[in-house]
Order: sequence, then C-alpha cells, then structure tokens
Amino acid sequence: MRQLGACLINLIGDDKVQLREALREAIGKVNDLHRETCALTQEAVPASTVVIVRERGDALDYLVLSDNVLVLDLGTEGIRTVTDKRVDEVAGEEMQAALQGPAGTAEHTARVSALVTVQRRLRNQPGGYWVAATDPAAADEAIAGTVAREQVHQAALLTDGASRLVDSFGILTWAQLLGVLRTEGPAALIARTREAELADPACERWPRFKQSDDATAAYITADQPVAMPPGSLGSKKS
Repeated sequence: MRQLGACLINLIGDDKVQLREALREAIGKVNDLHRETCALTQEAVPASTVVIVRERGDALDYLVLSDNVLVLDLGTEGIRTVTDKRVDEVAGEEMQAALQGPAGTAEHTARVSALVTVQRRLRNQPGGYWVAATDPAAADEAIAGTVAREQVHQAALLTDGASRLVDSFGILTWAQLLGVLRTEGPAALIARTREAELADPACERWPRFKQSDDATAAYITADQPVAMPPGSLGSKKS
C-alpha cells in the first residue's frame, strides 16, 4: 500500500492527469516492482481500498474505490457521502452467515473464512467488486467526480473502520463525526470507535465480522489547502 500511495502522490501532482488514469498507472508501476518476484495472478495478493481528493484550481477532484468513505460538507447543500459498497452486495448468503455472532467462536471464524473465500473469487471481476490489487482495470471502476472548491466547507476521508460510528453503529451522524474531527482530531474519533467496539466484544449489538477493523481518518477544512499527499488514503485488504 505504501508503494501504491507513493506512486499516486507523484502522478496526481499533475493536474492534467485524471484520477482514474493516475490510479491505473500507479497499479501498473507497483506490478512492475514485483513482477519478477511475486505471482501477480494469485487470488490472495495484497489489495487496498483507495480514496483521494485533489485540489485543482477552483475544483476539488475525488476518487473512491471500495469501501472507504468520503464525506463532503457542502454548506447549504448539506453533507454528501461518496462510497463504493459493492463488496457488501456480493456473496449475500455467506455475508449474512458471517454476521451471525457471537464473534470469537470457532463457528463464527469458519463462517467469516467462507465469506473471504467467496469474496476473493469475486474480487476484480465483472459482477463482483473492485479494489486496487494487480489489475489496473480496477481504476476504471472507481467512483470519481469533481465539486467546486468553494462549495466544500470541510471534508473527511475515512476507511470503513473509521466510519462505523455512523454507518454501522449509528452512534453519530455525519455532521457529528465531522464535528469530532474538527474539534478533537482523528485520534479522538478512532478512540471513540475503539471504545464502542470494546463495549460489544461479541459483535452482537452491532453485527460485524471482527471486533475492530483498520481505522484511518484524514480531515480537511476550507481554510487550509489540501496537503500532500492530496487526501490519498487506503486500507489494506487481505
């Protein structure tokens, strides 16, 4: 993931390069680094979700691939969220079984393993879901768009482990999550998330595959330029 991020930083610094194009090229470059030492066609190769924002003149470009969340506060237009939930739409039967608790039991572990096996077969396949792994074509499946820079009052880039206080647990609204990031910072948001997870160790109040997930958050306000790396964020997928 670090190598992919480094490639993306270099590529998206050129405003003429579209974000999907940059992601496609970055995946190809990482492939080239490992082509002679790794079996790039295996189902279980490392993969990453991706969320990017880039300031380009008076515009803010964005790209989301897989289950990260981009939260945009557009002032009077309200809050817009951008995410790609196709991974939740495949393997429905296995998904429902894997959400049945209690977590930590051998039965639950076996159900989660069965889900992962099916998901890997559907990863980066038509009718499945897409992540940044070894297929550059995944970049073409990313959700990308542009909003006027002046519309964006604040924004958050979140892995699914950092968004769950809203979209999984229902403890916060998106506006409240932005408020936590603004006044307390990303570390406080993640600490609150861990506190909630620890209060439900068996994953029965809030059904999920494991107690905790990778949690990363980045926060941007209207009065600060988008820093380098320009909002590039990912979560490693096994």
